[in-house]
Amino acid sequence: MKIKTENLSKSFIIDNKKINVINNMNFESADNSITIILGKSGCGKTTFLRLLSGLEKADTGNVIIENNAKISIVFQEPRLMPWLNVFDNIAFSLNKKEKNIYKDKIYSLINMIGLNGFDKAYPSELSLGMMQRVSIARALANDVDIILMDEPFASLDYFTRETLQNETINIYKQNKKSIIFVTHSIDEALILGGKIIIFENGRIKKEYDLSDKPYKRNILDNYFIEIKKDILFSIKN
Repeated sequence: MKIKTENLSKSFIIDNKKINVINNMNFESADNSITIILGKSGCGKTTFLRLLSGLEKADTGNVIIENNAKISIVFQEPRLMPWLNVFDNIAFSLNKKEKNIYKDKIYSLINMIGLNGFDKAYPSELSLGMMQRVSIARALANDVDIILMDEPFASLDYFTRETLQNETINIYKQNKKSIIFVTHSIDEALILGGKIIIFENGRIKKEYDLSDKPYKRNILDNYFIEIKKDILFSIKN
């Protein structure tokens, strides 16, 4: 499934001054792949994701969602309900009847994210990395077609981040969902991306197609080092 935008623009009024955040954006995600949106802080990445999800309304232009695909979003913070355990947080968006119907599926998701035995644990009993895993499972619980991920691993330590990057790849392989993943880490983009789109000042500056590069990737290979150099040059100039 794909998301496209046509001439999408968004601005905010700050101190009586109009700030253009997204400028006439024409975007197309990769189909059933991981599309990375990469750029510096303040380049419009999060606002763009909120426009795709419907959490923000564009000033002009259109968001086109292929075949009315179902979308979920994973935020920078886990945003779990502190009074609900792991099982109930994952099932939060399901009604009571669906929760009973999909009980096996929820436990399957718990197994997939590596939290067997933690189904009755509350967020206060989990590490930040474990909570973010729960938020990813919650995004999958509704059998969505497209998952939007807004720098979900930015606050994690290197080793936890690496683990969750690998789990994201495994989730993609198992479920064949389209994922649109926002990051400011070039290494993360190279590890995850089937398509990498560079944002700058609310516009697309450059795109890279890595769809022919299999997972798991060694980003110390010469190919990825050269791509990283090119991305750095693109961002800096």
